[in-house]
Amino acid sequence: MSKQKGVIKLEGNLGGISFYVSDGKHLARVAGGPSKERIAKDPAFKRTRENNKEFGGSARAAKALRLSMGGLMQTMAGSRLVSRLTALFKSINLKANGVRGQRPIEASSYKAMLKNLEFNRKSSFGTIFSASFATTINADRNEAIIDINAFTPDSYVNAPPGATHFKLVAALGVVSDYIFDSGTNEYEPAVPTQDTLGAQAYSNMLSLTANTPAQTLTVSLPNAPVIDAECTVILTLGIEFYQEVSGNHYLFAQDNAMKIIDAF
Repeated sequence: MSKQKGVIKLEGNLGGISFYVSDGKHLARVAGGPSKERIAKDPAFKRTRENNKEFGGSARAAKALRLSMGGLMQTMAGSRLVSRLTALFKSINLKANGVRGQRPIEASSYKAMLKNLEFNRKSSFGTIFSASFATTINADRNEAIIDINAFTPDSYVNAPPGATHFKLVAALGVVSDYIFDSGTNEYEPAVPTQDTLGAQAYSNMLSLTANTPAQTLTVSLPNAPVIDAECTVILTLGIEFYQEVSGNHYLFAQDNAMKIIDAF
């Protein structure tokens, strides 16, 4: 892997070299490898085809989680979140029994693997917000309450330069298990009617220069569905930073943070 240093940055293939962008960096590498047609038909690539199917299913499950978080992905997700989530669901897939290339992705059996995932490694929730809190989940798994103790932002919030205010946000998201469908030759959600359901709850605008009273965030899924056993509910807690200018509050595009605090 080589870096592009010239004034003109290229993307695509040229003279056997692939030019591409990764994490904001312009890179180059020698193009090559078997063709797509050969991978699809050559018996020697049977294992590759099996891996590709399961990888595709893992990517769909990862996308479902992101969709369940709604607009929070615009300000909370790091540049590597897609690949990290896909790798996480692939590791869940590898724990399942079954025919290679068709093994299920059963997050409902491995919920603990989803806990504590940071949405942005460069802006870790654990290092930005350290006030204590407790969670309560109802029996139907469609509502969560987060009780946050009173705290002093100076001591418990590591705010970015320029920030004057913040909001706390809780979110629920539903991710179905994914099962291989021989009819479509794709992975499909086991419970499509509940897959990607989500909801968010925000605190009021809070000042970084005043003591913060105890906060209660109650987040409920719309229409109060009774969550199926083949679905996993994700509970996240995040913090958004704002700058006040002439009485208006402007949300930071970066430096916000969110993590999965429970999966049930």
